[in-house]
Amino acid sequence: MNILENKNVFITGASGGIGKELALQFAEQGCKVFFTGRNQDKTTEVKTEFNKKGYDYHVGLVDLNHSRGIYSLITYVKETMGNIDILVNCAGLFYNRSLDKVDEEMFDDMFNVNVKAPFLFTRAFSKDMIANKWGRIINIGSSSAYNGFKDTSLYCASKHALLGFSRAVHNELKEHNIRTFCFSPGGVQTEMGKLVKGQDYSTFIEPDEFARYVIETIKYDSNMISEEVRVNRMVVQ
Repeated sequence: MNILENKNVFITGASGGIGKELALQFAEQGCKVFFTGRNQDKTTEVKTEFNKKGYDYHVGLVDLNHSRGIYSLITYVKETMGNIDILVNCAGLFYNRSLDKVDEEMFDDMFNVNVKAPFLFTRAFSKDMIANKWGRIINIGSSSAYNGFKDTSLYCASKHALLGFSRAVHNELKEHNIRTFCFSPGGVQTEMGKLVKGQDYSTFIEPDEFARYVIETIKYDSNMISEEVRVNRMVVQ
């Protein structure tokens, strides 16, 4: 039996890379998917793929840097989907800049998208999960949640924060049969991955393979859970 079939999934950052693959593969599992993006052209491309395959979906175009847009989106999701069974916080910002070239606006942007948005979505959608005694919260972290890398202090700080948030939410909600996961991959072959300096992009993780790994991991529904999953490359530099 596929426990994901007919589940309602909400996923951010689905206009490319990991988010796009997760959205399509959740739909392939028989889920009803609500996905978001902030780039209209890329989001339209994902919609085209969903339409070709005949998948059941809703879509929202939103900038997660602004709380007002997030609250409006939450209301719209509840109106169209009823409740969310699986939340995937995948959207993220990445700056590759030295400390002296990072300003307060960049700090706010990074933490709004990488930390505040996951917090707001988790707080909103976990209420129905608690009522239904079933749920999955999936936060897409990074190897930067466990390390510090030159010229990425702000990004590393945000991913450390997301990991800490995931750990706390897991312990708070597990009594309600809600499983919280933080998947932290190394370099992934995405547009964001191309911004990483001093690495061989050809050795990076393929998004479709990573998405399959995530989905298979969250299917376990008894007493076992891997709430923190670090996914590394075979070739780590």
